[in-house]
Amino acid sequence: MSAATIIPDESPVSENLRKVEVVSKKFPVVLTSVLVVLLAIVAFAAREGDTKFRFSSPDDFVSIPSITVPGMTVAWACVVLMALLAAASWALYVVGRKTPWYLGAVFALVFMAGFLAWAGAGSSSDFPVVRLISSSVLLAVPLVFGALGGAIGERAGVVNIAIEAQLLASAFVAAIVGTITGSPWAGLVAALLAGALVALVLGVFTITYRVNQVIVGVVLNVLVLGVTSFVYSQVLVPQAALYNKTTRFPTFEIPVLGQIPVIGPALFNQSLIVYLMYLTVPAVWFAMFRTRWGLRLRAVGEHPLAADTVGIKVERVRYRALLIAGGIVGMGGAYYTLVSVSSFGKNMTAGAGFIALAAVIFGKWDPIKATLAALLFGFASALAGAMSIVGSPVPSQFMLMLPYVVTLLAVAGLVGQSRGPAASGEPYVKE
Repeated sequence: MSAATIIPDESPVSENLRKVEVVSKKFPVVLTSVLVVLLAIVAFAAREGDTKFRFSSPDDFVSIPSITVPGMTVAWACVVLMALLAAASWALYVVGRKTPWYLGAVFALVFMAGFLAWAGAGSSSDFPVVRLISSSVLLAVPLVFGALGGAIGERAGVVNIAIEAQLLASAFVAAIVGTITGSPWAGLVAALLAGALVALVLGVFTITYRVNQVIVGVVLNVLVLGVTSFVYSQVLVPQAALYNKTTRFPTFEIPVLGQIPVIGPALFNQSLIVYLMYLTVPAVWFAMFRTRWGLRLRAVGEHPLAADTVGIKVERVRYRALLIAGGIVGMGGAYYTLVSVSSFGKNMTAGAGFIALAAVIFGKWDPIKATLAALLFGFASALAGAMSIVGSPVPSQFMLMLPYVVTLLAVAGLVGQSRGPAASGEPYVKE
């Protein structure tokens, strides 16, 4: 059931018309469900002791002392605050108003504070907040680049199931070229070209020959996995010193920004590829929504026939979008072998491309929102490690499962209705 409110339309052309805004109750239902989960945890699995949060390291420019809080007291306080926020969401629904997004954001922060306070109660170890933030960003880097590439492709009307293949091929090529040349820069350039090459193959079959986009993407994923696994076993393993031992990009601190308490050491003492991610996200958003290229990109993804009618070359726009997207995804693949580790491993992406695709849908095909969704996945993975440090009773497998559960909740209504570009997945046949 949904509540509706009648909002007058003040347009002088239609003074007597009325606009009906449908308000769904999914949002308050989801908030209530999450509240019940934390309430059940706190009520039936109580833990004694204090929880310690560490916000800085001894060598930080600005040292913030650790904070110790009574775990169960804070957890119960968060339950009460969540109940008030959920009640506010229900009250807004009753009067026919939508729950603002910031109320959901505050609700999520309160839930996380209560959950961490409960999980760390009685532990002799501190929650390393800076390390948690840094790990979240590092684990999310390939996902962010993959999500950006996926968003560009789908905005142009091509479903990029082959993000996994682009990440894996880029990591593979970056390792070989970086090892042979001894330069991580050469490996990075090669990774961009490898990602663009996989995208080109995807474009040839889906745009020119109009093969089903999902099938082509799946085939490319399997093909790249098979080729890289074979070459890895037959060439890279026997001659690792010659072909599979890269020089990684070093980390360096950005002056002033790196001295900001808590977030400075976590965000601004990173490698080049991480800083490129910081620049790529706003650049993609600006290009997509504030430039002529972005307008044409979205036009061919929503209504290619109308775009063709006004003189836009639909196939050319889609090819360019896929090549740009492939290069961006290639930076995410390079991260694996030029930053994270110094060698290529069989299937080292481990499904990151599919998680990036989920982030695209979660983020409603918007670069900024897709980036935030990718960071959520990275945070969940980092949180699993933090939980093991403090000896939390929550299994790490549950924490790794959390982002998928959140994605299901989002599709169910937490972030509203998700609708992709109208022509996404549909080949264009010029009449």
